[in-house]
Amino acid sequence: MKVLLAALAAGRERVEFCQLKDRSVWIKRYRRSGLRLSNRIRGLAARLSGIAILRPSPLLDVDGMIEREVRQIEHFSAAGFRTPQIVYRGPAVLVLTHLGLPVSKHMGPLRDSDPEAHDQLLVRCAAELGRLHAAGLCHGRPHPRDFAIDGDAFGFLDFEEVPATVMPLATAQARDVWLLFLQVASRCMKPETPARAFAAWKDAAPEDAQGALSEIMPFFVRFLPLARFLLRLRNGNDLIRYIAATTYLATATQT
Repeated sequence: MKVLLAALAAGRERVEFCQLKDRSVWIKRYRRSGLRLSNRIRGLAARLSGIAILRPSPLLDVDGMIEREVRQIEHFSAAGFRTPQIVYRGPAVLVLTHLGLPVSKHMGPLRDSDPEAHDQLLVRCAAELGRLHAAGLCHGRPHPRDFAIDGDAFGFLDFEEVPATVMPLATAQARDVWLLFLQVASRCMKPETPARAFAAWKDAAPEDAQGALSEIMPFFVRFLPLARFLLRLRNGNDLIRYIAATTYLATATQT
């Protein structure tokens, strides 16, 4: 406990790893930030267009941010999904148990040594997201860094967005899929991996979420010509991810 108290008092990083005598924990600090320009633009676009998927999550104060994360951890855990346990809750901090390395950390060494295992982790992420959706939940920001694996145990991290509070659940789940495929379609080593990942998600995903994904894809497809044009002018990872994910999902949802 002395080590933890010292880390809480001395630390300045937003997320900090701390090794205690009997366990490993993460210290997560919360700070109020102003509404980002991107969120302002999304909010305005959502109001003008009526497109629900553009609505940003509500801007909360520090207490609201902590309460949101605690509530999501409780919901996921109650549904049988592996999440961090809350070791300590303070005025602007949570101390959470360590679930294992993030999937992104597992993927790094495998990229050159074992491309098949690398891509299987992406497929696993999609499959677990499908299970989550089948349970009536959505993650909000699915990314390999926000999933953890310890042995064969899969866990979910970082519940900082709850899009289902501002849009229908099926739409929020479809948004989850598109966000995850920004990573799957751009980081995979084998060309067949996106199809494998999509099939793994679809095997478990509810029909409402699948239908919502088909409904939202034309909106993203509309901006593909602009994205490709901008990519010719300036190379950028965000553009590459957008084009890869949108191109694949647009085709996959039509079959």
